[in-house]
Amino acid sequence: FLILLVIGQPAKSKRPKEPGENKIKPVNKKVKPKTPKMKERESADSSVKSQSILTQVMDKGRFQKLAATLSLSAGQSIELRCKGSNVTWNYPSYLDTFKDSRLSIKQLDRYGQLILANSTAADTGEYSCWLQLCNGNKCRKDETKTGSTYIFFTDKEELFVPTPSYFEIVYLNPDKPAVIPCRVTTPSAKVTLHREFPAEEIETDGTDIIYDVKKGFVYQHPTSDHKGIVYCKAESQGAPQISIKYHLLYVEVPKGPPSTTIAASSNRAEVSDSIHVICTALGEPDVDVNFRWQYPGQEFERPVIIQNFWRLINRGTGHTTRISKSVLLVEDFEARDAGNYICIAQNLQGGTTVATEVELN
Repeated sequence: FLILLVIGQPAKSKRPKEPGENKIKPVNKKVKPKTPKMKERESADSSVKSQSILTQVMDKGRFQKLAATLSLSAGQSIELRCKGSNVTWNYPSYLDTFKDSRLSIKQLDRYGQLILANSTAADTGEYSCWLQLCNGNKCRKDETKTGSTYIFFTDKEELFVPTPSYFEIVYLNPDKPAVIPCRVTTPSAKVTLHREFPAEEIETDGTDIIYDVKKGFVYQHPTSDHKGIVYCKAESQGAPQISIKYHLLYVEVPKGPPSTTIAASSNRAEVSDSIHVICTALGEPDVDVNFRWQYPGQEFERPVIIQNFWRLINRGTGHTTRISKSVLLVEDFEARDAGNYICIAQNLQGGTTVATEVELN
């Protein structure tokens, strides 16, 4: 009788604390026959709880806090849960690109749930979640309630995380590190970096060039000497495997609104001529430029043809620049088409406005 009271006592004292614990742990009530074990578990739980809201659902209703990395065999399914009533998830972006039906995300009363079925090597990457704090329509991330883990889905047939293309461009910018993203599915694999021409292994000294198993090779201070075509090689208990090829292009373009010019095929036009006005913007290779036009016939809903395109060009000392163009075509020129043609070229840093006049002869 006395023994029952001793065993029952800690369970009573623990019960008031349970609302703060994750309600998805029914197993807690069963795994408490011994008082010392229960106390150990409680203190371990409370220290981890402040760091992460992310758990993995194991078999038989067990839950496991996740470490910074996790290795699973490709083909396995995984269920993750995040405590909270308004959870946002982040996961490898290609799962969104292909609207993958293997991925299921649900929000339940007390937790968010992410299930990934029939995993593949390509699913390797970071899985994270956080609690959203919302006030009306405005929401922000609760920095104290987050969880993150990097999952390797190992596959000896696919040592490199597969990519949709066979060739990728990597821009080397002098003021920020550049990443050659040959990530592996097996964290223990030995990975080396190679130049295609002249054929040689590129030494990774751990200072200027480092290998990060979650990112790939990182050039800390890119220079024009690094440009060229490279690939990675991985070895892990078997024949070595080769990654896709990466074309490294050196870039040195001042940051800011696009450098823009405008020119008309002719600044004087006869009635019924065809006139085209070209707006040209130079900028960083990986930065999109958007064009807007204002032209004399706009208020009359004058039909015009506008075409936009871009390409990469090499300038001078091996620098690569993106040249973006917008061409406005006016067919059967009329008196109402005479006047100023204004082009606004815009990128994330701002906009540049240029204009040219076309007169009627």
